[in-house]
Amino acid sequence: MSILRIIRATTFLALAGGGLAACVAPSQSAPAQRPVAVTYRPIAAPAPSVERQFAAVADPGFNRPPAALTERIDQLWASFPGKTGIAVRRIDGDWSYAKRGDEYFPQQSVSKLWVTMTVLDAIDNGRLSLSTPVDIGPENLTVFHQPIAARVAREGVVRETVGSLIEQAITHSDNTANDSLLRTAGGPDVVRGFIAKNGLGPIRFGPGERLLQAGIAGMNWSQAYSKDRTFYVERAKVPEFIRKKALESYVADPVDGAQPSAVVAALAKLARGELLSAQSTKLLTETLSRTHSGPQRLKGGVPAGWQIGHKTGTGQEFGGTSTGYNDIGILTAPDGTRYAIAVMLAETTASIPERMRLMQNVVRAVVDTHGR
Repeated sequence: MSILRIIRATTFLALAGGGLAACVAPSQSAPAQRPVAVTYRPIAAPAPSVERQFAAVADPGFNRPPAALTERIDQLWASFPGKTGIAVRRIDGDWSYAKRGDEYFPQQSVSKLWVTMTVLDAIDNGRLSLSTPVDIGPENLTVFHQPIAARVAREGVVRETVGSLIEQAITHSDNTANDSLLRTAGGPDVVRGFIAKNGLGPIRFGPGERLLQAGIAGMNWSQAYSKDRTFYVERAKVPEFIRKKALESYVADPVDGAQPSAVVAALAKLARGELLSAQSTKLLTETLSRTHSGPQRLKGGVPAGWQIGHKTGTGQEFGGTSTGYNDIGILTAPDGTRYAIAVMLAETTASIPERMRLMQNVVRAVVDTHGR
């Protein structure tokens, strides 16, 4: 074969196959028409980087979830009563796995995470700072868990900073602290704008704590409900058929709903520093690691040497059914590998220990199959 023919053959193979995997020039002693051994690769699939090839070889769980993990999650999901969503994403890899991952589940206080992200985004862009003062008076109180309300009752008006409100909203799930951050950020539409701007997908944000909880109970909000246990007293007066219908409507199409697969994708973006500045990312992930609520949810399944930062959510109960019982978080292995996890219960009749055990077992499934 002439040099010109070899060049032409090599060029043709490179164009047709996206690159020549092997080309062996015949020796003088070889037959003149000896075929050239070639392996073809599609043009649309460029070779992965050296780093990604090394990671995929070194860690078999890089490109796809371990079979043992998917089997465990399938079993946990199938055996738990009620509408359950489970999603796991390897943050430092290429896979995610979910059961009912593309259905909307009530978030409840999980949505505090999006409020804090929106506020930190405003800080990154110079519109706010961690030291920005925020005044909270009786007209700003909400319902349910709001430790800050005791101080308002004593002092009348409490002055906090944005930084302190983030700490209280995330680590103690204080509803009034969160609504005060929401008000400072500019309201629900601003949070929705942050979600849209960052392409977080099917994650909804509701109208704020007061309107959300009143609507779920079939009530119209009155600021008088924020004082002491007035909300509970007034809710008890609502006819059962109205409460039942309101709660069923909420669970079927939650105004604060999110899809578990979208939640773990958003957590992965956060962890990789794709949503906020490096400083704000560090602040939020460290704050999540100090969460006090739900110590026996996801966190209860974390063994020594592993770490988790998480955010819980807990909805209202009616007629023996619990709604919006959730926990989402970023789990970190001793070798630094990170997983985003979301366990979201739209409604269930399971006991609280059973719900917590499900969440713990999802974490244990990830831990036990790590690196396989």
